[in-house]
This record gives sequence, structure tokens and C-alpha cells, in this order.
Amino acid sequence: MTDFTATRAMFDLPRGMIYLDGNSLGPLPRNVAARVAQTVTDEWGQMVITGWNRAGWMDLPARVGDRVGRLIGAAPGTVTMGDTLSIKVYQALASALEMVPDRRVILSDTGNFPSDLYMAEGLCRTLGPEYRLETVAPEAVGDAIDTRVAVLMLTEVDYRTGRKHDMARLIARAHEAGALVVWDLAHSAGAIPVNVTGAQADFAVGCSYKYLNSGPGGPAFIYVAPHLVDRARPALSGWLGHEAPFAFDLDYRPGRGVERMRVGTPPILQLAALDAALDVWEGVDMDDLRARSIALQDAFIAQVEAGCPELTLASPREAAHRGSQVSFRHPHGYAIIQALIAEGVIGDFRAPDILRFGFTPLYLSPKDVAQAADTLCRIMQNGAWDRPEYHTRARVT
Repeated sequence: MTDFTATRAMFDLPRGMIYLDGNSLGPLPRNVAARVAQTVTDEWGQMVITGWNRAGWMDLPARVGDRVGRLIGAAPGTVTMGDTLSIKVYQALASALEMVPDRRVILSDTGNFPSDLYMAEGLCRTLGPEYRLETVAPEAVGDAIDTRVAVLMLTEVDYRTGRKHDMARLIARAHEAGALVVWDLAHSAGAIPVNVTGAQADFAVGCSYKYLNSGPGGPAFIYVAPHLVDRARPALSGWLGHEAPFAFDLDYRPGRGVERMRVGTPPILQLAALDAALDVWEGVDMDDLRARSIALQDAFIAQVEAGCPELTLASPREAAHRGSQVSFRHPHGYAIIQALIAEGVIGDFRAPDILRFGFTPLYLSPKDVAQAADTLCRIMQNGAWDRPEYHTRARVT
């Protein structure tokens, strides 16, 4: 049984704050600062360039990739780290499209994260006018998969509403139609149980700064199914994806396995932070995490709906259809979130009207959730949210 009191003690949480935004940026695990300082002073400071060999910097993308892989059900050697999520989306899409050469359609849904859609649109423009991205409502994805579709590209958990796709069912449907599937696990990895191997996923990508707590701008990951990886031609043929990077050959030859999905120089300080942050997951059972997350979410929904009738639940009511977040709608959602933040309860806003709250059992308790709901309802009841300063939009919402 996972001890969530012990995991909570592993985070450096600001005093007086209830943090419900780990689905956007995870808080700081206590051991990360010392690990990054060690990497800076003992490794970079004392080893300088020899740290690539002596400190094992070059091996970090694969080693940390295996640690992330454990949380998404990936076999060792099938995940590598580096670059940004948008870059990894592009890589996966380009490789998958090339494997289905007689088709030209990328299918996604209207709830997908815009950056994923932008990358798909840009890739289609590069490949030519016969390639196109088609989007349908999330509920219509299964019926829209047909023999025109080359690649199905979906984010498992909707970033606004928390709605969760049935990964195994949609993969089976896509494979039956002859399509490949690219999954974005940005709101899944570390939030819900994921099994890319068992579901027979083709490609999976994700960021590490949300539920995996690697810090702002933390590196992304990419998974490629073992039976596809040696066919996956990297569209971004970076030198560290080369078979022999330090031979400095003038022609590109892809490296072995998922290593070919490396592009540029790995972000060592960020990887060190992620490596330390992943220590929190040692001994955590993902089924325990999921059960606790659902209990926290259900309690929050019940309390908010009882005390804040002005807010409309935007997330699926049935817990099995949600990720690890709960969203409500209100025309003045931005101002309400700002008022909450001023009271020490941190959620966030997503246009046009979503109040979004992440539930991370590693550091959130039932008492935190009850207090957060009580604060939200008090703000709604006394109208405290309707101050001019709370309506002024900041650059980041």
C-alpha cells in the first residue's frame, strides 16, 4: 500500500499554499535542488567537458528514459529523453506517416492540445497539399477512423476537461483500419496507470514537468514500439541520433533502436532534475495512486457542486472517464482563479471559460481538497472574485 504521507514529505511545498496545478507544473521535490547543485558544481564545475564521460552525461537520456518508461508500461530501451514535446510530436508523426505511404490523413480531435495540432499542420504543409489534418469531436474519434487515415494522433487526457480516451480500444480500432497511433501522454504519465506495451501503442510522447515534476522546461520523452523502431526514419536527423555521432560522418545513418530519436545535445541540468524527481516514484503503486486521485476528485466535485451552483462541471462525471484533473466552467473563470490564487489555492484557467484543478495524491491530502473547495465556494458566495484587479489578464493564464 502506497504511503502518501511519506511521498508528501518528499516535496518542498510553499507554506500556506494548496497546490492544485501539478497538471501544469509540478512542485519541487526536496532532493532536486541538491542534485542540480551537485551537477553544476561537482560535475560541470570540476569535470568540465570530461563530465560527458566521467559523470555519464551522455547516458542520461536513455537511463532516465527507462525510469519514465516504467511509469508508462514501456520496456527498457524503448524510451529516450530530450528536446521539447512539440519536437517529439513532430518526430513521431513524421516517422509514422512515412510507414503508411499510401495514405495522407492525420486524424485528431478538437480537444487536443493546440501545439500538437500546429505541429501536424506544419508537417502537412511541408509534405505537400495532398496531406491534411482532420479533427472531429473527441466522442466521434472511433467512428471517424477509416482506411483514409494514416495516423491517429491523440492526447489521452484532454488538457481542458480531463476527459480520458480509451487508449486500448482506439488503438485496436486504428490498427484494424491499417493506421498507426501517436499518443500524447502529457496529462497521463504520472497521473494515471498507462501501459503502452499492453495497449500495443505505436508511438507515445510526453513532457516531464507536469506530474513528473522535472521543473519548468523539463525535457520531453518519446517511446517507439520495438517492432517499429528500426523502421522509424527520423525526420529530424540530429547528430546524436546518428549511428556514430563522434565519427562526424557527412552522411546520416540512424542509430540503433530508440536512440535514433535523439536530436541535439541533451539538457543535462534538466535531466539531472528529472532524475532526482523520479525518486519520489520509488515504491508508488499506480493503482493506489489512481484510487486516491479518484477519491480526491469525487470529494472536490461533490463539495463544489453543493456550495457553488454557479459553476458547471466540465469534466466527465464518471471517474473512469477522467484523468487526474477536474474542470468547471464559468464566464468569469479567469477572475475566479485569480481570486483563489490570492487566497493561497493554486489552480489555473484555460480559455474560454475553464477553471482547472489537478489532483496529485503524492502531495495532496483530503484536508487540502476540502479546504480548497471551501475557499472556492466562499469566493463565489461573497463575490470576492469580482474585483477589477482579478479581471486583468496576465501573459500566462
